[in-house]
Amino acid sequence: MKRSSAALGVIATYAAMSMPAIAQAHIAVASGVGVANTTQEIVFGVGHGCAGADTYQVRIDIPAGVTSVRPVPSDFGAVSVQKDAAGTITAVVWKKADSDVLPADIAYYKLTLRAKLPNAPFSTVYFPAHQSCRAADQSMTTVDWVALPTDPVVDGGEAEPAPALTLVPARQPGWNKVTVPIALSNLSNAFADATIVWRGTAAYSPNPTTTELIAATPGVTPLSSLAPNDVIWVKY
Repeated sequence: MKRSSAALGVIATYAAMSMPAIAQAHIAVASGVGVANTTQEIVFGVGHGCAGADTYQVRIDIPAGVTSVRPVPSDFGAVSVQKDAAGTITAVVWKKADSDVLPADIAYYKLTLRAKLPNAPFSTVYFPAHQSCRAADQSMTTVDWVALPTDPVVDGGEAEPAPALTLVPARQPGWNKVTVPIALSNLSNAFADATIVWRGTAAYSPNPTTTELIAATPGVTPLSSLAPNDVIWVKY
């Protein structure tokens, strides 16, 4: 690592002290990044209902490459799975009992499934979600959280974004040496939970305070993108 040990130590220490909390809204992955080629729990946070109505049912579609799916029972309601003709789980559904539906949209829910993630570090896996809400007058509303970043804008508006899970390489606490397999023009997703990333004398951090320290440290330049086969050092 071609950088001064003093600069590395000072910046890494400040970064560890001031990592930001990541806020989630709507239906989104609330459990942080996923580790490629591992089995782990994925938590979906349901930030709100529909136009003041409580959430009644949530269906999460399982994308190709995500296997060994097992839903985690929830006090939200009964859980079930949908399968294709080959017996592969294609969706997980959580549904409330009618008597448990709240009279208004006042609750935040967490829904969890366990699955093996594809071996594709630095990619993003999208889980289309379908949220149904029931109002006090028994009327039903459904919101589809299915839009991808590459989808065209339809009728001048944007569809609701699908929950996204960024995949990172396997790592351990402390410093990790990583060879980047693809070009990365936006480092904020791939390293959202990192303390600091170094490539030579350039550094990146998702933390604004650490970013200021990087810019103010002599001999260190901000790191904004990565090329295929770049070798980096990442501290978690």
